[in-house]
Amino acid sequence: MTLPLSHSAHVDTFTRDHLPPAHLWPAIEFTTPELDYPDRLNAATELIDIPLSQYGPDRPALRTPAGEVWTYGELRTRANRIAQVLTEDLGLVPGQRILLRSPNTPWIVACWLAVLKAGGVVVTTMAALRAREITPIVERTLPSVALVDHRFTQDMYAVRDSALPSLTVVEYGGTGAEDLITRLTAKSGEFTDVDTAADDVALLGPTSGSTGVPKITMHFHRDILSIDNTFGRHTLGLTPDDLVACTAPLAFTFGLGMLVVFPLRAGACALLTESATPLELAETVQRHGVTVLATAPTAYRAILREGAEQQLAKLRTGVSAGEHIPHSTWEQLHQRLGLKIVDGIGATELLHIFISAAGDDIRPGSTGRPVPGYRATVLGPDGEEVPPGEPGRLGVIGPVGCRYLDDPRQQDYVLNGWNVTGDIFHKDQDGYFHYHARSDNMIVSSGYNIGGPEVEAAIDTHRDVVESAVVARPDSERGSIVCAFVVLRDGVPGDAAKAKEIQDHVKQVLAPYKYPREVRFHSALPRNTSGKLQRFALRKIIEDEQAATEAVAES
Repeated sequence: MTLPLSHSAHVDTFTRDHLPPAHLWPAIEFTTPELDYPDRLNAATELIDIPLSQYGPDRPALRTPAGEVWTYGELRTRANRIAQVLTEDLGLVPGQRILLRSPNTPWIVACWLAVLKAGGVVVTTMAALRAREITPIVERTLPSVALVDHRFTQDMYAVRDSALPSLTVVEYGGTGAEDLITRLTAKSGEFTDVDTAADDVALLGPTSGSTGVPKITMHFHRDILSIDNTFGRHTLGLTPDDLVACTAPLAFTFGLGMLVVFPLRAGACALLTESATPLELAETVQRHGVTVLATAPTAYRAILREGAEQQLAKLRTGVSAGEHIPHSTWEQLHQRLGLKIVDGIGATELLHIFISAAGDDIRPGSTGRPVPGYRATVLGPDGEEVPPGEPGRLGVIGPVGCRYLDDPRQQDYVLNGWNVTGDIFHKDQDGYFHYHARSDNMIVSSGYNIGGPEVEAAIDTHRDVVESAVVARPDSERGSIVCAFVVLRDGVPGDAAKAKEIQDHVKQVLAPYKYPREVRFHSALPRNTSGKLQRFALRKIIEDEQAATEAVAES
């Protein structure tokens, strides 16, 4: 069911004007009491003003490894002052887009809240992006102002000069008289949040580009609260005593949920780290007494490989997302620490995690069941639901859903009301969902369907392997073969003997037909700025090789 839109508070109607046609939206459902929203709703009010009234202004809200602490009172005052600068000095009117560019710091949280308070629409970009990657985001979203950490302004000025000369770039954290933080000293810190509609767009979230071409997702004020009223409340279950760390940037919606939405609504505290290697992350968890850690499976594997897992011993909860966590990694953490990692699958299109399990509900090897507020199914080639045990495309319906900003791929993501994520799962008799592969990473070889992640998980259990990625390579006899790109431990030679050793190892772990018939050694695997593996880049290597071979043959 797609609900009629409320009367918008936006003076600048760009986002509402550019929503996809209603008939292309997925079904939207509000099936739990927490998801019953009023027509008027400002997410920033719910995230900082209401928690402050519940938990008091002196409770810590944000911390950094350097020892900086912001209380709930300080965070609200600074967010209010930034909202004053935006509206009084920079002329922001509700509905205008504000681009943010910064690593994870307290100031970007304050800026994010301020934009929503002022009725603006946040466009958060990752500090690691370069001008070439930022330009299409700016050209699509047309922000009026960019608030930028003073250390990351060079690319932003280049984008402004080449793509959007009207863009006002405001630095913060520097020493100039026009620096945002300097401007705040002239503001009172008193601000009345704009009375936005619950279905006014609050956030434009670029996808991570794991398929090579990022899209712009559109999320309402109520959507931001919905991820807490589902996964946050029912699965994660933060308490005011929790200290949360997450390696994902705020521009990656997994990081936004873990570091802003969930902790603030629970009265908890977030530890903001700008960057950290897996070993630095483990040390940070131990040194600061982190109770809840959210990171990618690769970080957990690296911590285990280095024997540093005891630094995670005091965690209450560990969350894994971004990629499916291998069963072997989950079991090692459980055996060594008693830690039951919360696995989950989410998507930028749905803002956060929608299938997961925690505690005694976890079944190792399974991703979990739909979080309360969502329902999910497995779809066959014809778009119809398939019976338990049969793999197919994952379909999800809940209180949030895919809405792309002016993008024909909206039609590819929504099928018969379902958000179709591009993941291959099967559902068992008890309703648990089991991951196979991305739909574009299912390899068909000699008639066999082979899930790339399953082969990767087997390769990764080899003592000399740091990480691996598997893609299909065209083959005249078998249609395709499994081609593995492998990163070895330092000092281990990547030669023919090692390749055969890895192949034989996989044959001992999986059915022999699944082993990688080709093994290539690389120093690193391509990943995007949110840490996701870019398999399309590996496929491009193979495609280019094939094209070169065909060109030589034709000549």
